[in-house]
Amino acid sequence: MFQFTLLKKDPSTGARLGKIHTPHGEVNTPAFMPVATQGTVKGLVPETARELGAEMILTNTYHLYLRPGHEIIKGIGGIHRFMNWNSPILTDSGGFQVYSLGALRKITEDGVIFQSHIDGSRHFISPELSIQIQESLGSDIMMCFDECTSYPASFEEAKQSLDLTINWARRCKTCKNSDTQALFGIIQGGIYLDLRKQAVEEICVNIGFDGYAQGGLSVGEPKEELFRITESITPLLPEDKPRYLMGVGAPGDIVSCVGYGIDMFDCVIPTRCARNGLLFTNHEKVVIKHARYRNDDAPVDRSCDCYTCKNFSRAYLRHLYMAKEILAMTLNTVHNIRYFMRLMEHIREAIKEGTYSAFKKDFLEKSII
Repeated sequence: MFQFTLLKKDPSTGARLGKIHTPHGEVNTPAFMPVATQGTVKGLVPETARELGAEMILTNTYHLYLRPGHEIIKGIGGIHRFMNWNSPILTDSGGFQVYSLGALRKITEDGVIFQSHIDGSRHFISPELSIQIQESLGSDIMMCFDECTSYPASFEEAKQSLDLTINWARRCKTCKNSDTQALFGIIQGGIYLDLRKQAVEEICVNIGFDGYAQGGLSVGEPKEELFRITESITPLLPEDKPRYLMGVGAPGDIVSCVGYGIDMFDCVIPTRCARNGLLFTNHEKVVIKHARYRNDDAPVDRSCDCYTCKNFSRAYLRHLYMAKEILAMTLNTVHNIRYFMRLMEHIREAIKEGTYSAFKKDFLEKSII
């Protein structure tokens, strides 16, 4: 069964050390979830993702509904068996993907009518269908179907969007049948603190869920707005439940937002940057295609313990990338995912030792990306 245990709080910040218990294992928090959009972390076999330190991944309801179809996955034994990942999985609701379709979707009180980005076919997803899909997939954590508020949006537009999200959250909880899957509510409200506080009252107090996410951030708003909202709203969320900041994944943003009390993160940044040749280190920005690495025999990061850094030079990684070899994507992804997993390990250790404030200050002062 699902359970969250709060182990420790940093004395000088809002940072929290915890553990999420699920039917498929435990997750140490703060945690970063690599994104497996279509049932795979791009470029990695599941065993490699585990070896790099990933304890939970995120898969995409919208994409798996369209292809291959949730009923097919259910018939094969669920998403864990389908993708050979016997560790915790979180499924998003499909709300953000539908939001991103723009002109290809129409929002109604009942749900969303949209055109598939694959073949243009028309579909309808309601809160009830979103939960049905996620229950068919068999994830450990499901997300409520929500209406993601765009940026910029007027107060009235954000309020209308929030009202829809609250209504849909009630319907998601009402139709949930699974006793083994957790369901998280989502706080919306755009950049308006009054609306976000209203969302906390409705979603957390009046309805109640197994965990809570802040959504509708990292959608184009200035960075200071992301921090202002996260710092103001996160302490209002129930202390005994996990707190998830959706879609936020730049290393500096993670370090800052852990300090506000966030427990869970996800983002495509490590895998997308790997495919585009941007490699993460704490010391320099490594854009591997640059000619400066043509004869560089050093690893990407001498302090990194990943397979890529132990065995290959920057010169070799540049050669693979310029030659458009598939191995370039794999080796780059191995490094970037390990960088994020090591970052979370260092974050948890600092909270455990009661030194998170100093860790945060030092990291942000030295941060390159």
